[in-house]
Amino acid sequence: MTGIAFEDFTPGAVIEGGPITVTRDEIVAFAAEFDPQPFHLDEAAAEASFVGRLIGSGWQSAGFGMRMVQKHVFRGATSMGSPGILHLRWARPVFPGDTLRITVKVDSCRASNTKPDRGFVRFDLKMRNGRDETVMTQAFTVMLARRGIVPLPPRVLTLAKPDPVIEGTDAERIEFLKDAPLGARRDLGSHVFTPEAIIAFAKAYDPQVFHLDAEAARRTQFGALCASGWHTAAVWMKRLHITRERDLAFTGLSGPTPKLGPSPGFRDMRWLVPVYAGDTIRYACSLTEARRTASRPGWGLANHHNTGINQHGVTVFEFTGSVFIEWEPTA
Repeated sequence: MTGIAFEDFTPGAVIEGGPITVTRDEIVAFAAEFDPQPFHLDEAAAEASFVGRLIGSGWQSAGFGMRMVQKHVFRGATSMGSPGILHLRWARPVFPGDTLRITVKVDSCRASNTKPDRGFVRFDLKMRNGRDETVMTQAFTVMLARRGIVPLPPRVLTLAKPDPVIEGTDAERIEFLKDAPLGARRDLGSHVFTPEAIIAFAKAYDPQVFHLDAEAARRTQFGALCASGWHTAAVWMKRLHITRERDLAFTGLSGPTPKLGPSPGFRDMRWLVPVYAGDTIRYACSLTEARRTASRPGWGLANHHNTGINQHGVTVFEFTGSVFIEWEPTA
């Protein structure tokens, strides 16, 4: 085989990557599609928000990190995908004009016990801005082909022909975090992953062949064009905001509505099953923990568990996240 392989990595090795300079237009365009919070969309609105100025979405920062991993760690080649992210932390905001670089350390390498054609490499990533401040850290695992071993055959698939998604009209009251019921599950609705959207996202953030080219993807272990895991995650954010807008409007009819702040990060993100072109994924979010923050008066930190389930009833995606939410109404 050609390209990157499992044998090209050894524990302790360090790989540098970048730079990428982030533009205001990129920040706003990504936010408009996936994360339409005021502090990602507009300078004036951002001044009155939790953060005080325009910043990039953390999900976009993760995408920039993936772009640099593909270019510098994979050397422009294609991996065999990732089973997930152990943990990711957004340590500082990314501002328009920031120049980002990554340092990636190989933590461990192990051959698969069940599939002899591949191995698993654990990486630790640190992203810094031009002021040498850490803006994101991430621990993740990647599957890589083993050199000299005949690959297992691609999956044999029949791709879905999706029905049109009808946007929900349901609405639920949003409580301030102090009174939000633990365990409450909110259905976030469904999203169809089209070939065009999969390819567009991959070109910007995850340019591996199984995300970019349907014919080339058929010759990989995936057997067909599939979405980047970061695309799957960004759409969760998109669905969260679409649903939240309905809920905010409903809540506002009878009183004040809690503001949503930024997220410090997440853990245990698992991409369990590939999301293929034509798949319909239904997302949901459940509140698992809530606590008041001492450092941010009036705010609390919520932990939430999230899932994505495809049209066959199979869970394809899950993670546990954290986000700042107003704790109680201000006097």
